[in-house]
Amino acid sequence: MASPALISETEQWKDLKQHVSEIQTTHLRDLMNDVDRCQSMMVEHEGIFLDYSRQRVTKETMGKLFKLAEVAHLKEKIEKMYSGEKINSTENRSVLHVALRAAREKEIYSDGKNVVPEVWQVLDKIKDFSEKVRSGAWIGATGKPLKDVVSVGIGGSFLGPLFVHAALQTDAVAAEYAKGRQLRFLANVDPVDVARSIKDLDPETTLVVVVSKTFTTAETMLNARTLREWISSSLGAGAVAKHMVAVSTNLPLVKDFGIDPANAFAFWDWVGGRYSVCSAVGVLPLSLQYGFSVVEKFLEGARSIDNHFYSAPFESNIPVLVGLLSVWNVTFLGYPARAILPYSQALEKFAPHIQQLSMESNGKGVSIDGTPLPFEAGEIDFGEPGTNGQHSFYQLIHQGRIIPCDFIGSVRSQQPIYLKGEVVSNHDELMSNFFAQPDALAYGKNPDELLRDKVPDHLVPHKTFTGNRPSLSILLPSLSAYDVGQLLAIYEHRIAVQGFVWGINSFDQWGVELGKSLATQVRKQLHASRVDEKPVQGFNFSTTTLLSRFLEVSLSLNMLFVCYYVYSPFMKAIKRCKNSI
Repeated sequence: MASPALISETEQWKDLKQHVSEIQTTHLRDLMNDVDRCQSMMVEHEGIFLDYSRQRVTKETMGKLFKLAEVAHLKEKIEKMYSGEKINSTENRSVLHVALRAAREKEIYSDGKNVVPEVWQVLDKIKDFSEKVRSGAWIGATGKPLKDVVSVGIGGSFLGPLFVHAALQTDAVAAEYAKGRQLRFLANVDPVDVARSIKDLDPETTLVVVVSKTFTTAETMLNARTLREWISSSLGAGAVAKHMVAVSTNLPLVKDFGIDPANAFAFWDWVGGRYSVCSAVGVLPLSLQYGFSVVEKFLEGARSIDNHFYSAPFESNIPVLVGLLSVWNVTFLGYPARAILPYSQALEKFAPHIQQLSMESNGKGVSIDGTPLPFEAGEIDFGEPGTNGQHSFYQLIHQGRIIPCDFIGSVRSQQPIYLKGEVVSNHDELMSNFFAQPDALAYGKNPDELLRDKVPDHLVPHKTFTGNRPSLSILLPSLSAYDVGQLLAIYEHRIAVQGFVWGINSFDQWGVELGKSLATQVRKQLHASRVDEKPVQGFNFSTTTLLSRFLEVSLSLNMLFVCYYVYSPFMKAIKRCKNSI
């Protein structure tokens, strides 16, 4: 029998909708007293410990969610993804980021072709190139070794690699390999970002990696041209071939830009940008900074979760469990947001990466067949490392809106410190909060407890915590490159699980296109107004007013700029002449 067009039409979905009223009568204070329940909601894989007992679910809820996964054909959809079927139907593409970290001997097919050998061909090329640069065998135009790298990209070509870079900076092994080197990322077309990315860098010792699959991404290519000018104005146009390389598939445009096509590193249409950190997009700049051996450990960590996700039963499958819980929270309990709270400063860029990964993947309003969804899908992701976040937005999640939270911590610190005379080490102080906050959210504090603590009557309403606020905890053994790879893959697959259950396409992103096309029209108008002094036309009243205002003020400022930098030296020269007479 053919399955319904929408998952919400199934009996399993309707059963869960009815079950919500039962959950609403429970409180996490009571659920947490059930030791058997709590024990059933703890899962471990390779030292990663998941505790989801503080979610607003019972064993019965989980059983119903597993039945929903079954009727959504979750297992079959996972298998289709791994087998290279074109599950990204709107773009007619396979979805094979798992192939980017597959073992060399693995076979994964797309269009009848095993893609793993091609992946390893690029990885081997990256290893060879990065070792040449790091050893000094590859030198710049003036004969100096290249010790600094600027990676130019945007979106998926930026946030994923930046997250991994930030996570590895303070890992002892990775930091040792990175000594004497710098890796920076340039994404925003704002010239401020350009200035920051090259501040204190020397073109003679800098290598620029331009990341653009088509070599046509407007922001990336403008930034790339800006850095090309930075290099060529200092070292000559011929230096570009020695100081710039590309991650792209458009070799003609790479060559036209001035980069030797031999120094272009490929990736494929079956890699979505936000899933591309394990391709040359991330592996090249990260290998230049940390060495290929460290980055290979990161890929191996991701691979371990790929295998776990594919083969583990749903009841013990970490990405499946957290994915189903997200569906439950978003669509059934009506919580639209999720806070990602890593208790590690090394993971400071994790939430921004997952924000893009999740919201670009699952921010959809129609099913994969184009049918409008009669339910909410996708979630608003945000976060900040603890304990910083506690002094920022935790007020809201404790006493304001209910926002499910992901607490992420590690057993071992990358930088252990234990000061003499202190009660606990710095890491233990951090992790004390990691363990306390989920309980505070779950249990809260009621008026009776406050009165027993002799809190004045007029403060009781202000100090009451309702509790019953869901969270889950992920405890990692450490934050090595391997662990970072595992964490990334857990969230990548979690997002896929949500999309598979909701019946949406998590692998296209048409929502980013409309703004881009409108920006093209504005760009043409700005050029016409500045060069040919043409009036603003063809826009609505509001946009016309804003554009006119922008042009009017910016032209005035430009004139002031010219007067200061052109006429000021001229006037100073006249003054010097007068003084000398």
